[in-house]
Parts: sequence; C-alpha cells; structure tokens
Amino acid sequence: MVVPESERVEYKCELSDSLEKEVVAFLNSKAGGDLVLGVDNDGSVVGLNDPDGVQLKTKDRLKNNITPSCLEFCEFALSENEGKYVLSVSIESGWEKPYYIKKYGMSPRGCFIRVGSSSETIPREQIELMFSRRVRNSLKNIPSPRNDLTFNQLKIYYEGQGRVLNERFLQSLDLLTQEGEPNYAAYLLADENGNSVKLAKYADTTRVSLVENEEYGYCCLVKAFDRLNDRLIAENKTFAKITPRRRLERKMIDSVALREAVLNALLHNDYANSAPPKVEFFSDRVEITSMGGLPFGVTEEDFFSGLSSPRNHELMRVFRDLEIVEHLGSGIPRILKVYGREVFTLSENYVRVALPYAKGYPGSAYDTAVSGSGGRTDVGVNVGVNVGVNEGKVIELLAGNPRITAENISENVGITKRQVERILSQLKEKGSIRRVGSAKSGHWEVVEYEK
Repeated sequence: MVVPESERVEYKCELSDSLEKEVVAFLNSKAGGDLVLGVDNDGSVVGLNDPDGVQLKTKDRLKNNITPSCLEFCEFALSENEGKYVLSVSIESGWEKPYYIKKYGMSPRGCFIRVGSSSETIPREQIELMFSRRVRNSLKNIPSPRNDLTFNQLKIYYEGQGRVLNERFLQSLDLLTQEGEPNYAAYLLADENGNSVKLAKYADTTRVSLVENEEYGYCCLVKAFDRLNDRLIAENKTFAKITPRRRLERKMIDSVALREAVLNALLHNDYANSAPPKVEFFSDRVEITSMGGLPFGVTEEDFFSGLSSPRNHELMRVFRDLEIVEHLGSGIPRILKVYGREVFTLSENYVRVALPYAKGYPGSAYDTAVSGSGGRTDVGVNVGVNVGVNEGKVIELLAGNPRITAENISENVGITKRQVERILSQLKEKGSIRRVGSAKSGHWEVVEYEK
C-alpha cells in the first residue's frame, strides 16, 4: 500500500533545489518527518540514477546550507526494489528552532514549517517567538560560574566509545557561550562543579523520618549518573519464589522505568535555577523529581505522547553520543507501558514520577526479597547466594547498566571478579546475554529475562 504525501511524508523524484526548504520545514515542525528521493508525488518509485552520489550531495548540502547544524537530526537510508534505488531521509524535530536556509538568514525567505503536505514560510513574528524560546531553554547562553574547568572524565567516557575529543570539542558540543567562554552545560560536564543529585531514604510513607541522605555529584554529570545508577540497582530488591519446576523472580521496581525516570530527571532539570534533581525512597514507593516543570511550549499531551523537546539540548547531545540514551522521546512511553499516567505529577515548578513497589510472591514459604547489593534476605527463607541467584543479579545489573564493568558487578553482587567472568561466560553460552561491540568500548545486551 502506497503511503500518500502528508504532514510527515514528502516525495521527490530527484535531488532538487527545494531540498533545503523541505528539510528546514520538517526540522521546524513538532514531529519531524521523512523526505524520500526517487519517488513520484503519487508514491510510485522512479529510482535514482546515482544513489550513492545523491546521498553524498544531500549530506553535503544539509551540512553547509542549513543553520543551526542539523545533521545529527537526520538519518539516511538507501533501499533497492526491483533494481530501483530510493534514498530516505528521516528528519527529527530540531532542538534549536528556528532552522533556516543559511543564504537567506533567519527571515521568512529562509524559514519554513510543515503545514499539511506542503512547506510554508514562517511569519516574522513566529520566527522571533521560536528564537526567544530557543534562548530561554538553553544552557548555552548561561556562563559557567568557573572558567578553570577540566574535562578528563568526559574524555574518558568518549574514549570508551572509540571517540576522541579534539581541542575544539567545547565548540563542537555547544559548550561555549557566544562570547567564547564555557557555558553552564560545560560546567555540569566538568570534572569538578557544584552540582549534585540528592538521594534520600525515609522510614515510612512521609518525609518526617529521614533515614539516609546522600549526594551523587560534584563531578562530570555522566559520572554522577553512573554512580547513582549503580546505587539504584543495589536498592532495587529482587522478589523470588522457588517452585518445583523453576525459580520465579521480579524486581521491586521495574528496572527500565526506574532508569528512564532518573535519566529524564537529570536531562530535563532546570539547572539555571540551581535546583538539583532528587531521588527519594519511601516505604511504599520511590519518587524522582526534576525541577522546572515542562519545557516552555510543551503541553501535557505532548509530554505523554513522547514528544522529544529536551530542556537541556547540550546535555542530551552528550548523553546521545555516549549511547546512554537511545531514542529521543522513548523514555516516557517506556514508563507509561509499565505504570500508566497516574504515577506522574506535572506542576509548573517540577515534574515528579512516583513508582510504587511491587509485592512479593504470596503464599510461599520460599518467598524472598534479596537486596540487589548482596545476599541479604529481608523476608521469608534465606535461599543463599548460589549460582542461579547470582545469574539473576548479574542479568539485572546488565539490564540496568549495559556498560557496567566486571569490577562493578563484583562489588554489587559480593563475589569475586573471576566468578563474575565465569557467570558472564555461562550466560553467553545459554544465549541469555550477548556482547555488542568490542570488549573495551562495547556493551552488554540482555536477550531474554523473565521479571
């Protein structure tokens, strides 16, 4: 079935002079879209004579003729059907609207937006409104409180992905103000800063009886997330039940939802007001709070639909580079899939998600809740730290942090590094996990795991 041209689909028989106009229109729209070259307006495939050449020219024109830089929001894919080649360009909604054709500047001649199945010029008043939102939402324009910043930790993370930050990385990652000084995003990613994520534990369902108060930060935000994530994995107990046929397990909190909630809090927090995100454990739930409310211009329906409109574009760029976040806009739907809208509180001043704890398996003498940080049994019968238990813990750690090291697994599970390596080898042989990429820069992928 042929998909007709629409607000999100545009066909072109060949590479034409209107390329930049169509891409700019998708970048400035709320949902982005797909530009397909080699297809007629009616959806019939005509093919491209020089598909590789067309792809190179398309990338070059988008790189040089559109401002701000847009290639990170474009994905290119060549496909072939009965000898006819088609180039698809998938374009995400850009973070730094308005985008415009460079030679015409930020004017109605250079700015376009998708309206139905056509690309229309943007009135000057709307262009100015878009620009004001961009300035208001970006840490790029806020100078760092300090200029003596170092970035050794950030460079190590990039090297772990097989990438090297050159001498101009501050400029390429938008970590400088217009005056060429480090901005607040650079400050948050520096080796030393004044930012931290708060973690608190309470004795009951209220904030009256504080049991523990910790801070994770004062370092590169990526490192702070790693440390915090390891702690969350340790706090997230596994409920287990031994049956005659197999061992059943489920986590106290869904691991994926917990990780996504914390990432959202870190990346969407309003750092401009010096208010850090926080994680609070109660007797019946965990609450993750980011300050600042929804980003300017984002409605509740936009938020719950997974619309990607990050408050802190520069931080999101770095976390995407390091493959800590995968797909734009996928975090909220992943939480909704498990818990629903009722776990969210959207306020003018903050966004909070409260994830309720799951219950243990009822009616069994072997019902246990094993802490993620070791072999401590909180209820029921202590089944010990046997190989099966450790395998489940290792898989949970890999699911929560695909780049966790054998040393960190050893610390969390309470076994030796050699035992960890043996368990990893056994899980690979069973097909439960697989290694993606090299031993140094790759990551683990959980193939099958029953919560």
